[in-house]
Amino acid sequence: MSDQTQAPPSFDALMPPQIAAKATDVGSAKAGMPALTMFALSVLAGAFIALGAIFSTTVVAGTAEVIPFGIVRVLAGLVFCLGLILVVVAGAELFTGNNLISIAWAERKVSTSRLLRNWTIVYLGNLAGALATVALMFLSGQYEFGDGGIGASALAIADAKASLGFGQALVLGIMCNALVCLAIWMTYAARSVTDKILAILFPITAFVAAGFEHSVANMYFLPIGLAIKQWGSDSFWATSGLSASDFTGLTLSNVIVDNLIPVTIGNIVGGSLMVGIVYWLVYVRPNA
Repeated sequence: MSDQTQAPPSFDALMPPQIAAKATDVGSAKAGMPALTMFALSVLAGAFIALGAIFSTTVVAGTAEVIPFGIVRVLAGLVFCLGLILVVVAGAELFTGNNLISIAWAERKVSTSRLLRNWTIVYLGNLAGALATVALMFLSGQYEFGDGGIGASALAIADAKASLGFGQALVLGIMCNALVCLAIWMTYAARSVTDKILAILFPITAFVAAGFEHSVANMYFLPIGLAIKQWGSDSFWATSGLSASDFTGLTLSNVIVDNLIPVTIGNIVGGSLMVGIVYWLVYVRPNA
């Protein structure tokens, strides 16, 4: 019998230097994933984030008149966490979270072409998953529930997002993905599913409550608003007391130019630079 004793497995969370090492390995693995697998998992992520957006839209419908604004935003953020919980626990590839591959890129374990390949495939897959969910939800007629309250909420959210200026959307995107990538960063420290969920809750609730902008979430929020404005049923407009002319800022050009483009750029800056590269400089670079 050997005299050597094996140390018991640790249930303590990983410390930041260990997280940085793990993030580097995870980023390298993500960048090397086969394209078809990467795309399929990114479609799932787009659908998962859309499910969080659906939950959030439904919960806040009709609350503005009876609940203070701040409380409504906290509720919206808390239930939106469903999306990232599904991504992390069930397994999927999310563009905003994958901005953390910048750590592996800075460590030269991932080439620039591999980095851009991942971001492009995952972004397009997220878009496909979100748009497929938009189509299903619109066909379901769920926007008519609550006397049209859900549809009214979806329209108000989309109109507000589409009416942002380029610069404002850019900064809101930066702040958003700093929080999202911090949430992902903390899940790398987790030893259990419960740890991962708890790591997600506060950063994600915070970004939604604060009104920050998430490109993949907006792939659902904006198209569902456009669909309702363009093809909403007569019964919805009659019940809700709204009309398409109430949402003049909600146009395809505004959706793309004033939201998705600047928010995507902002998300890259917030996630890859403000989180990924900063942590690489702190915990990885000094040991190089």
